[in-house]
Amino acid sequence: MSGGSTGPDNFSYPQQASSFAAEQLSPAFPARAAWGTAGHLRAWQAEALEKYLGSGARDFLAVATPGAGKTTFALRVAVELMGAGIIKKLTVVCPTEHLKGQWAEAAARVGIHIDPAFRNSQGRAGSHFDGVAVTYAQVAANPAVHAMRTNAHSTLVIFDEIHHAGDSLSWGDGVEQAFSSATRRLSLTGTPFRSDSARIPFVTYAEDEDGIRRSRADYAYGYAQALADGVVRPVLFMSYSGSMHWRTRAGDEIVARLGEPLTKDMMKQAWRTALDPKGQWIQAVLAAADQRLSEVRRSVDDAGGLVIATDQNSARAYARQLRLITGEAPTVVISDDAGASEKIDEFRAGTSRWMVAVRMVSEGVDVPRLAVGVYATNASTPLFFAQAVGRFVRARKRGETASIFIPSVVDLLELAEHMEVERDHALKKMGEEIPDDEIALREANREEHASDDLLPGFEALNAEAEFDRVLFDGASFGTGADVGSVEEQEYLGIPGLLEPEQVTTLLRARQEQQTKAQRRQSQAQKLREGNAGLPLHRVRAQRRKELSNLVSTWARRSNTSHAIVHAELRRRCGGPEVAQASTEQIEARINLLRDWFIGKL
Repeated sequence: MSGGSTGPDNFSYPQQASSFAAEQLSPAFPARAAWGTAGHLRAWQAEALEKYLGSGARDFLAVATPGAGKTTFALRVAVELMGAGIIKKLTVVCPTEHLKGQWAEAAARVGIHIDPAFRNSQGRAGSHFDGVAVTYAQVAANPAVHAMRTNAHSTLVIFDEIHHAGDSLSWGDGVEQAFSSATRRLSLTGTPFRSDSARIPFVTYAEDEDGIRRSRADYAYGYAQALADGVVRPVLFMSYSGSMHWRTRAGDEIVARLGEPLTKDMMKQAWRTALDPKGQWIQAVLAAADQRLSEVRRSVDDAGGLVIATDQNSARAYARQLRLITGEAPTVVISDDAGASEKIDEFRAGTSRWMVAVRMVSEGVDVPRLAVGVYATNASTPLFFAQAVGRFVRARKRGETASIFIPSVVDLLELAEHMEVERDHALKKMGEEIPDDEIALREANREEHASDDLLPGFEALNAEAEFDRVLFDGASFGTGADVGSVEEQEYLGIPGLLEPEQVTTLLRARQEQQTKAQRRQSQAQKLREGNAGLPLHRVRAQRRKELSNLVSTWARRSNTSHAIVHAELRRRCGGPEVAQASTEQIEARINLLRDWFIGKL
């Protein structure tokens, strides 16, 4: 663009606006901007800004993965529009009270002052403010107040997580009534859109070849692209299964394994049993997560962890367990607490290990040092899962990874494997009736807050944890192991500062080692079964002879003495000299030697 571009407001955007993307490149282009350079737009932000300024559209929908930096992009749009005289006031609509303050702080850093404490009863914001930050619920409570403010000045309205405008009919209607006259409307979201068909105001829908009306984003930046650009962290999902034992409302006792194919009701009950604060499953997973956090903090000294709980009672119980595990009281964030926002701010600025919360930090809250998470909630919608994972993916420097511990529940495993999949919000065909089974499915996918009142008579009896697998970059690693086993420790001990390719290489090596160890154990078991009828001293003599032959062969091929080979075998496998070693210890050395031959010859 040699002479700048002209929008519908007949304002000619200067050359520097259209060339901004070329001059302010992001960490995705280290040659143009140092990693993590403050004050510079990332490449996607610059590209989205250029597209926005070139379009001059009244309504614009930007979809960007959590942690990518939607706030920075939106505020840059506001700066450009204010500088051009297109708008004079800014209104930010967001899901929670805490986010109002967060937006105000971010806006102040670019010279825009908005009032996060504005109340409907005021009618007008103070003249010394450039705008206000409000919640969707606040707008729905009195749309006329916000319509009056919007009509009084040329206004840009930023909808943070616009999908919330479809949470209830009153919210959507209120937003539409309040801001239909806005000069510009910028809608942001970082998640798959709603699973129901509630229309979202100011979002454009286009009918596809099947007659389904789908939302159309004006700019989209997905997780896969953000990961490739180094904008977000890669995520290791640590999955734990185990045996669950519970009593149903009818008084029947059921035992089932978490992660195995179960009916929908049984899956929910097994999941709920796993999350029971009195059970061993959650205690073992919290201990494993804290061990993982300690490993990450070796290279990222301020790394923090977050437990997302189902309800307040569980959150407080998990906090007590973490205190016993770590010796440090975690930060507990309950939405009912008056100082919840202050607690989050204090945790964000500090270096303490753990925060436990119900839902308050599931969306939008920015705590970049969060690196380890425990998904201890029974919410299973793609929307909530994506937002929860989004709390951990904000990258600060190269090599940081996120680790999230999840139950081995089929729904969660599928979401973890396909978290980079994009979903458009789809409305049913015009005039089409919603089938009863689809209504039931939507009801089942709503936010779940299981409690004793909802399932009277249900009782979790016992829950044992087992390490299941690691999910990374759409692939699965590991073949299951006991909690506290060497195999589990190998995965928990993965360094916290690695490039994605290094993580994949290390995971493959871990899995190969685990597979070999299990093969050796299986072979040893077969040998024991095959020699069941022989006297023990004869079996041991045979194994000693076999070991001696293998050591001799290996010593010749490696040009090493027999004593050195035996010493290395003892060092790796443990145990005394061959003469005092048990049959199992000798078999372990035989299997290790065989692995050496396979790897060397």
